Amino acid sequence: MSGLVKVSDAASLGLHAATLLATRTGTFVPVVRMAEEFGVSQAHLAKVLQWLARAGIVRSVRGPHGGFALARDPGAISLADVFEAIEGPLTPGGCLLGRPACDGTTCIFGGLLAKVETEVGRYLAATTLAQFSDMRFPPGTDGPNPRR
Repeated sequence: MSGLVKVSDAASLGLHAATLLATRTGTFVPVVRMAEEFGVSQAHLAKVLQWLARAGIVRSVRGPHGGFALARDPGAISLADVFEAIEGPLTPGGCLLGRPACDGTTCIFGGLLAKVETEVGRYLAATTLAQFSDMRFPPGTDGPNPRR
């Protein structure tokens, strides 16, 4: 069964990359290593990281010892900051079709969608990257987490 709540590939990648960088505060992690860690396209990840850089969430350094690092303390960066840097402001989405399929007075989900979106928004706003600074990424990969 497919999940009802969906997050775009770019937003998911941004959230995971920022979380990984929170485990390596002060260290520049190359895009190629992060892409290998996540099993994703290096070009796609680089584009997502550029969006995060424009939002002041990450910074980059070029060269052989370059890569990306968080631009601020992980406790000052919420998951909402990361999500909104990629997707834009969190706003109630309304209809699953993206447009009303009914007369707008009744939804087949009642108020459930609005409640779920509100709750997810609260969680993203209240959760900082610092809460994941001890997160371990899957063992057996060549990723940059030194705690294995």
